[in-house]
Amino acid sequence: MRFTAGCAQFAPMKGAVSINLDRIADALLTGCQDGVDVLVFPETSVTGYFLEGGVLECSLTIEELTRELHTRLADIRRPIDGVVGFYERHNEMLYNSAAYIEFSPGQVNVLATYRKTFLPSYGVFDESRFLSEGTGPHVFETRFGTATMLICEDVWHSIMPTIAAVKGAETFYVLSASPSRNFGSDVPGNLERYQRMLRTVSEEHGVYCVHAMLVGFEGGKGFVGGSSILGPDGNTVIRAEMFEEALIVDELDSDQLALARANSPLLSDLQSRWSALIESL
Repeated sequence: MRFTAGCAQFAPMKGAVSINLDRIADALLTGCQDGVDVLVFPETSVTGYFLEGGVLECSLTIEELTRELHTRLADIRRPIDGVVGFYERHNEMLYNSAAYIEFSPGQVNVLATYRKTFLPSYGVFDESRFLSEGTGPHVFETRFGTATMLICEDVWHSIMPTIAAVKGAETFYVLSASPSRNFGSDVPGNLERYQRMLRTVSEEHGVYCVHAMLVGFEGGKGFVGGSSILGPDGNTVIRAEMFEEALIVDELDSDQLALARANSPLLSDLQSRWSALIESL
């Protein structure tokens, strides 16, 4: 099976929910016209990242998010799936979330909602002060195979992608909002770290990684960009430029998963020893 995935490297207007939803819908309509099957937006693309006490005011329920996007996509001509990062309001709690939504003419369907597990609260970050934690990765079926979603720091903890891979995820949709820092070379240190981590995830588990990064400036902090799509051999297939909006697209082929896993059967070795490893804990 082959399908086309894309990353919409996006600079939202801080706190301007309606305007950002307009732009997300426009990108989905463009992707639909260009033959994209799954379009991934960055972490907090609906609102911007550094909202702090403004999170409640700008948060949406999943029902509100899907209704607003469905209304804006009335002219959609063919199915397209969207992965959208937003601040979610659910049962009086606030989360940093990602939704996997199927859009088609006259219909909308939420396949999965994921809530960020690791909330950074150090340096410039203060997420745990305003948000509740999720409960770990979950794996779900799409029309393009088995998938998972992770948000930003989640992928910095190797146990998270490992759990998702053992549970059967073949495509990892990773959403990030990462302010530029550690300027020791042409590539900021945080982006260089992402490149290393995602290569390890892809080649160790034989999975695709589709990584959408926020860009733009908020409160004097610049988000780095550099979104990328990596193949199951760990190689970067395509990467966006830093610090500017972009749309990158590539075709994903499930046959390449089987080939990568046959050449390096690390995932099957891990799955066969998983129960014993968990018992050892």
